[in-house]
Amino acid sequence: MILTVDAGNSNITLGGFEGDSLRFVSRISTNPACTGDELAVKLLGALALNKVNARDIDGVMAASVVPQLNAAVKEAVHTAFSKRPLFVGPGIKSGIGIRCEVPSSVGADIIAAAAAAYFLYGGPCLIVDAGTATKMTVVNGEGAFIGTSIIPGVLMGLSALSDGTAQLPKISLEVPPSVIGKNTVDCMRSGVLFGNAALIDGMIDRINEEYGEPLKVCATGGMASVLVPLCRRQMLLDEHLVLKGLNILYHKNKA
Repeated sequence: MILTVDAGNSNITLGGFEGDSLRFVSRISTNPACTGDELAVKLLGALALNKVNARDIDGVMAASVVPQLNAAVKEAVHTAFSKRPLFVGPGIKSGIGIRCEVPSSVGADIIAAAAAAYFLYGGPCLIVDAGTATKMTVVNGEGAFIGTSIIPGVLMGLSALSDGTAQLPKISLEVPPSVIGKNTVDCMRSGVLFGNAALIDGMIDRINEEYGEPLKVCATGGMASVLVPLCRRQMLLDEHLVLKGLNILYHKNKA
């Protein structure tokens, strides 16, 4: 089994693959101050929860957008599995061209998602990754990353509303019954959810116009399953696109 590790700003998402089949997905809260030993315990706990033995892990592929965690991930993988993880970064074969001003600045999660979208669904395509930030990434017909738009994410916007105002409360995130809210909580939910869906629809239109042709749209990320039904533009939902991309990249680099 191949263990994929997507270390994001809010969660560390783990995926276990047997071949191309995703056997399990587990999430751990991100703590940049976490030690290697603490993270090793959490990794082994997630495997145990999914009835996977540590001895069954043949290799580990990681993507991290939290540099403070990288050393802890390496130490945890070595402690738990006696292996060295591969990290998405310079020197890794991705099969994806990087056509931007500073290729080294492209996030590891973006590269993994681009690889999965292109090799699984074809190009040209637009990837909507709705997580802590909403990233909209374009991959052209030759499989090259050509750019991304980064937007504050749904939960970030919700936190800004409650933290930045005197009278708006902290609320749970549920789809309200109507766009026109009838109470404070539904007003906030409407603005955050329908507002983000409308933003995504509008950005898809602008990106298609700039690219010069309609792009196939793939949606992924923790908030994708909530936002996609609210969007008017048709898109393919694959919540585990980054994990699938990491599995693809592992097999390209396992030698």
